[in-house]
Amino acid sequence: AIRNNTVSMVLIMMKSQHPFIVNLCFAFQTPSKFYLGLEYAPGGELFYHMDKVGTIMIDDARLYIAEIILALKHLHSIGIIYRDLKPENVLFDAEGHIKLTDFGLSKDLFEGEQTTTFCGTSEYLAPEVIMQQSYSYEIDEWALGVLSYEMILGTTPFYDENKAVMFGKIVSENPV
Repeated sequence: AIRNNTVSMVLIMMKSQHPFIVNLCFAFQTPSKFYLGLEYAPGGELFYHMDKVGTIMIDDARLYIAEIILALKHLHSIGIIYRDLKPENVLFDAEGHIKLTDFGLSKDLFEGEQTTTFCGTSEYLAPEVIMQQSYSYEIDEWALGVLSYEMILGTTPFYDENKAVMFGKIVSENPV
């Protein structure tokens, strides 16, 4: 299963060429391992920057959100659902533009297809994922909303140390 997931991830990355997505430069395998050569993103993670400076200035947040929208729109247009948008998976290139990375949870969806896999990072999960309902590309848009909120206000909208409480808030409450 791990090998199939890796092959699937490589295939997704091969067809995901976009200015705001980390590009796969090369890939090869030995009898026991896969090796992926990815584009270098020297600006670090959004997570690091948010941890270091706190909230993101509104003009910078607007730019990052717009670039993430373009990256997600591209992925969705070629049938890929990302499923793991979070600050740790948003990198910066040398000019300060975003680069989405980590396609380990991404999935190819055929036109009109939905999926039901429970996966992602707890704070960014959409209600339909938590309720184990069928879902599609909209969950990426939900995660973008959560990430936008976090960039601007410094916390995710439904956070609670108790995961069950947090899931309850995600499913039944409006953001505060």
